[in-house]
Amino acid sequence: MLVPPFTILYVSNPARSARIYRELFGRPPVEESPTFVMFVFESGAKLALWSSATVEPAVTQCAGAMELAFPQPDEASVDSGLAECQARGLTIIQQPIRMEFGYTGMALDPDGHRLRLYCLAAEPG
Repeated sequence: MLVPPFTILYVSNPARSARIYRELFGRPPVEESPTFVMFVFESGAKLALWSSATVEPAVTQCAGAMELAFPQPDEASVDSGLAECQARGLTIIQQPIRMEFGYTGMALDPDGHRLRLYCLAAEPG
């Protein structure tokens, strides 16, 4: 079975995106060049930011067709995480709301990639 442990986001300015994600993740990238930046996490998962102007083959899709989802321990963490995103200049496109799966909200990075913060609903006891 294939498991995708490596996600690549195509961005217009890797250095700008790296600054934002470095602050969101609280860690520096393990690799950084003018056209490519990569973060590696304790789980082994990787997130890369690749210049959309240099990726081969050329990118034909636009941002916003996928999202990165960040689980939070509670609703207050969703609220404070979205406030932090907004303070960093990210656009909030979904204010915190309760949905069938839990409490959630969403921000956009400068390239329009969706960043969902969520806390799963408690299971009925």
